[in-house]
Amino acid sequence: MSDPVEWDAGLIRRYDKAGPRYASYPTLTQYYDGILPGDLFAALHDSGRKGRPLALYVHVPFCANVCYYCSCTKVITKDRSRAQPYLQALYREIELISPHLGAAQQVERLHLGGGTPTFLGHDELRKLMGRLREHFNLHDDDIADHSIEIDPREADWSTLGLLRELGFNRVSFGVQDLDPEVQRAVNRLQSLEQTQAVMDAARALAYRSVNIDLIYGLPKQTVSSFARTVETIIELKPDRLTLYNYAHLPDLFLPQRRIDQADLPCVDTRLEICGNSVVRLQQAGYRYIGMGQFALPDDSLSLAQETGELNRSFQGYIAGTECDLIGLGVSAISQVGDLYCRNTSDLKQYQQSLGEGRLALGRGLKCSADDRLRRVVISQLMCHFRLRYADIEQRFNIDFATYFADCRSILQRMHEDGLIRLSISGIEVLPAGRPLVARICMVFDAYQHVTDSSRYAQII
Repeated sequence: MSDPVEWDAGLIRRYDKAGPRYASYPTLTQYYDGILPGDLFAALHDSGRKGRPLALYVHVPFCANVCYYCSCTKVITKDRSRAQPYLQALYREIELISPHLGAAQQVERLHLGGGTPTFLGHDELRKLMGRLREHFNLHDDDIADHSIEIDPREADWSTLGLLRELGFNRVSFGVQDLDPEVQRAVNRLQSLEQTQAVMDAARALAYRSVNIDLIYGLPKQTVSSFARTVETIIELKPDRLTLYNYAHLPDLFLPQRRIDQADLPCVDTRLEICGNSVVRLQQAGYRYIGMGQFALPDDSLSLAQETGELNRSFQGYIAGTECDLIGLGVSAISQVGDLYCRNTSDLKQYQQSLGEGRLALGRGLKCSADDRLRRVVISQLMCHFRLRYADIEQRFNIDFATYFADCRSILQRMHEDGLIRLSISGIEVLPAGRPLVARICMVFDAYQHVTDSSRYAQII
């Protein structure tokens, strides 16, 4: 699906609204209390019995400095010793979970996120990877995707070299914006030289893929300043680039209260920044995968979308097999079969629970039959910009038109406006609709009428 995205500002303004990014369905806002360790263990046993492939996510919450825009679960500290009790709790969690898996289950993907994973020292990183290899079947041949998020201010050649030695082959660098005034406004001073240095290291060390994160809508951004950032990043030529929309939700994320709302670009400026960036990145040879994710044509994300093998998870778009996800660490989310569960976001509670030999589960959800059906519909549209009615009807033994009769009127309106093409066989998201694919998916979200939209940012 390599047709370029069309940026129609009028359609964007008409359809843009607050909504989820659909890293999963149902979304986190639908999770409820009462998910027990036994529920997760049962799901893991079922996964092992069926021999389903696995993905691991490990959350390292620590950051030495606060970035005012950040909405991640994090602990701000310069005290590196705080990592030790956290790692001990993490190792205990690994010991509690791993016995419930099948002996032959293979880990196809590993991702370390944060926070700042490289807050950990070299010896701590070695020990962490050793524990993971001891308890899970990780590939040793560099075929699986082992990725990590890196703050360029917290890494150098030796760090990148160690991570490559430990088996990491994909890396994502947080850049956000290269303009010094914007960086000061969000308390993240990061020179181009720092970013260039880690990019050079990743290339020299033969990392398979390099991603750069940018954020539009930050304070003090202008159309021209962000255009300069995009041009500079294009010159660095990362394999992937993710363009995020800043979500200003200071009631939910306290550090954002340090941002002066008067410094935020207005809606028209924000949309112009995004639109110009989408157009320029495509001119530079990047393909629009979806939801602000771009990739070069020979990157595995582009190839997977072409072959119908693209999937989506809590870590964004992924190439290849859909896996059961095991989340480790504070706030980490697991998705095993039809069970979603999230660890507590409270660090003290997480460490206390694991210290007592108990999993630190918070909220979660067991998918209903309707959830499973809608999850597939939304995934098809998010990943491939199309779905065939027959595929859904055969898989779930339904008549698509009857089941989704209440969606027909808004789908017809989107068809008439040029976002989608409705045919007798299915739905195709047209180039003008692809920036709004999450808005299109909201039509199939059964929970939209009960979801508090104030918990979401604008889609664009």
